[in-house]
Amino acid sequence: MDYAALKARLDAYEKLMRLDKPIGTLLLLWPTLWALWGATQGHPHPLLVWIFALGTLLMRSAGCVVNDWADRDFDPHVERTRERPLAARRVSPREALLLAAGLTVCAGLLILPIWREVWPLALIAVFLAASYPFTKRFFAIPQAYLGIAFGFGIPMAFAAATGRVPGVAWAMLVANVFWAIAYDTEYAMVDREDDLKIGIRTAAITFGSFDVAAVMTCYALTLLILAAVGGMLGYGMFYQLGLATAALIALYHFTLIRDRDRMRCFQAFRHNTWFGAAIFLGLVAELNLKPLLA
Repeated sequence: MDYAALKARLDAYEKLMRLDKPIGTLLLLWPTLWALWGATQGHPHPLLVWIFALGTLLMRSAGCVVNDWADRDFDPHVERTRERPLAARRVSPREALLLAAGLTVCAGLLILPIWREVWPLALIAVFLAASYPFTKRFFAIPQAYLGIAFGFGIPMAFAAATGRVPGVAWAMLVANVFWAIAYDTEYAMVDREDDLKIGIRTAAITFGSFDVAAVMTCYALTLLILAAVGGMLGYGMFYQLGLATAALIALYHFTLIRDRDRMRCFQAFRHNTWFGAAIFLGLVAELNLKPLLA
C-alpha cells in the first residue's frame, strides 16, 4: 500500500471514529468529570482523570464505529450521513468491526489498575454502547437509552474513586438521561424527514409537534435533579451559579430550535458542550475555590 493509499485509509478511520468531530466525546466526558470531582470532593487523582478521559475517547470512538456498522444500509439514504466511510464503502464492515473491537480492548486495558468494582460496570458500559444503535429500530425514544450509555461513566467514576456507587451517582445518571434526551432530540430534529422515510425511530418523531416543549422540559428536569443532588451534598452558591448558567444556555437553545430550522437545531446540539461545562465549572468552584475563600 503506497503512502497516498495509507493516508486515505487512516483518514477514513479517523472519520469513522469521529475524531474530527469531538462534540460527542465532550458530551460523554462532562458527566464523567462531574462524578470524578463529586466523588473525590474536588481532588481526583490525576491518573484517574487521565484514565477516564482517554477511556471516554476510546469508547466514544468504538461506539461511533458500531453505530455506523449498524446503520450502514440506512446512512446512504440520509443527506447528512451518506458520505460516512461505511456508507460510502470506503471501509468494509469487517474492518469496522475489527476497529471497534481493538478500541474496546484498549479501553478495557485502561481500567485494569483501578478498583475491581469498576470492572462489571465497564462490561455493562460496553454492552450499552454496542446495543444502542439497534434501539433506533424499536424504541420510541432511543435517546433515553443513549443517556444511560453516555452517562455510565458516572457510576464507574464513583466506583473507581471510592470503591462504591452511592445513591447520588444514580441520581446524576438519571439527570444525564434527561440531558441526553434534550440534546439528542435537537440532533434528531435535523434528520427528521430522512428518518421518517427510512423508518428509523427517534424522539423528534415520537414527540412530534411537542418536540421543542419536550426538549425544554428535559433540560429543566436535568437541572432540577442536579440541584437536588447539590442539596443532598450540601453544595452552595458556586454550584448553584453553575446550574443557573446552564439554565441560561438552555434558554438560548430554545431560541435556536423554536422554529425547527435544521441548521439551527444542529447548532443547538453542538452548543451543549457549554451546558455540561457550566455545570462542571460550578462544581469545581464549589469544591476547590469556595474553601479558599472561606
